[in-house]
Amino acid sequence: MRFVKLYLKEKQGALIYFFLCALLLFTVFSLCHLPLGAVLYPALLCSAAGLWFLLSDFFREKRKYRRLLDNRTDKDSALPPVESLADAGYQALIGRLQKQLDSQETLFTSRRQDLMDYYGAWVHQIKTPISSMQLSLQNEDSALSRKLASDLLSIEQYVDMALTFLRLDSDSSDYVFRSQPIDPILRQAVARFSSEFIGRKLALEYEPLQFTAVTDEKWLSFVFGQILSNALKYTRRGSIRIYGKAPCTVCIADTGIGIAPEDLPRIFEKGYTGYNGRADKRASGLGLYLCRRVCDNLGAQLSVSSVPGEGTCVSIRLDQYEPSKE
Repeated sequence: MRFVKLYLKEKQGALIYFFLCALLLFTVFSLCHLPLGAVLYPALLCSAAGLWFLLSDFFREKRKYRRLLDNRTDKDSALPPVESLADAGYQALIGRLQKQLDSQETLFTSRRQDLMDYYGAWVHQIKTPISSMQLSLQNEDSALSRKLASDLLSIEQYVDMALTFLRLDSDSSDYVFRSQPIDPILRQAVARFSSEFIGRKLALEYEPLQFTAVTDEKWLSFVFGQILSNALKYTRRGSIRIYGKAPCTVCIADTGIGIAPEDLPRIFEKGYTGYNGRADKRASGLGLYLCRRVCDNLGAQLSVSSVPGEGTCVSIRLDQYEPSKE
């Protein structure tokens, strides 16, 4: 129906001209007192011929319209054949716009790669002094050294988040999938926060995981780190429990302040901090967003359940691929 309205609007000039000509013929024949049949017969013939041409043009334009709608939007798709001067003009315009788009896309890709290279070098360079300071603080045991070690761990996490954020939409990726036990990856992530558990006086209930999964160790470790960081940030007292359940699911549960029911559906949105995040001025709203994006790339399923005032449980299901049997 929309196409019919557009077509009639486009052809309204020709239709008005036809009816004016017919009206003019009737007027002339009437003034000359000629028989009415002498004008009706040729008028009917002209109307039939005009209707035939109108219908032919209508269906031809409709086929062209459908070809344009069904045409793919990639660069290799061919435009419909030129059938009019307007078609030629539009295709020339589209060609110029495509060249401008290609130029802008090349420029954007180049600048994005420069940005990725810069931040990649920056991350590697800044991690060197962070590691050096962490080693220096290991030789000291005081309230100040523990506070500095905790701050350094937060800085290291923010650096990893910045690099992860940039790499998520990169055309190239360094994902390396292989069958491997999950327990060592999780233990390594937990070990990074050992001083946090001690400093916050939180108990760790760790149940060894007895399953393997096909995944990428580095990216999965990032997810574990972010979830543990959130659990520690919002747990004032009690414990954090880490355990596995069938099928091939890692669960990290805490006894923290929990998540409000109205915030739970939106916790994976970029930049969304919720009630707890707004109360904590340091929250960026990127941690769980990045975890969801990484899990999507890994093929893992990430879910969260929470009861305000009682705690939160984050589950990561990793049975998307069958481990190879050796």
